[in-house]
Amino acid sequence: MDLKDRSVLITGGASGLGLATAREALARGAYVTIGDLPQSRGAEMATELGERVCFVPTDVTDPEQVGVVVHTAAQRAPLRGLVHTAGRGGPVRVLDRDNNPGDLSAFENIVRTNLTGSFNVLTAAAAAMAKNDPIDGDRGAIVLTASVAAYEGQIGQTAYAASKAGVVGMTIVAARDLARHGIRVNTIAPGIMDTPILGRLTDDVLDRLTSAVPHPRRLGVPGEYASLACHILTNGYLNGETIRLDGAIRMAPR
Repeated sequence: MDLKDRSVLITGGASGLGLATAREALARGAYVTIGDLPQSRGAEMATELGERVCFVPTDVTDPEQVGVVVHTAAQRAPLRGLVHTAGRGGPVRVLDRDNNPGDLSAFENIVRTNLTGSFNVLTAAAAAMAKNDPIDGDRGAIVLTASVAAYEGQIGQTAYAASKAGVVGMTIVAARDLARHGIRVNTIAPGIMDTPILGRLTDDVLDRLTSAVPHPRRLGVPGEYASLACHILTNGYLNGETIRLDGAIRMAPR
């Protein structure tokens, strides 16, 4: 499926993986709608990228806001692509340092954003795509974002790993569920990517992370995620798959 003159929605599109994907989809001729939090740089980025890009303030856990961003994207041109990168992290242990039960509220908030938010965006976008006429058998294609933590979560990542494992588990089921509508669903599970969130880490921590990647021995760059995401959107036989993008890293316990 060619992206030229077709609408692509990118959640979390104001920075990092999402912004790189917005640039890549734009380079392929798409109309790009960025959905991100109101306090993000979404409006600024849309202005910088040009008239084929628009920004809609979006909290992915809010069905009404998600409905608005999906409707906006579908009004610009038939919505054919969704790349869902919005998410959050945060430390949650099973027991805290005083051996008290872990923070249930923090666990629920992370799962709500990463897993419930993914389902919320997935269902709204799929409902819009199901109205499209098929092109080469496809009415649309969806890319979700998990993490290698879904497979090897580290100490302190209880909520994050559980939420991302849920996205992996949802992928094949959603692909099967939406097959009758001609909508493909795949997921990317990134490893350690060079995104703004790593800017808070010290050089020695970054060096340790980099040295854990077998090959290439460096952090992943957002453009590599973007290239893969847009390839998934356009490759009509790729469906129901979770692809690790991680330089062959397998995360240690800590």
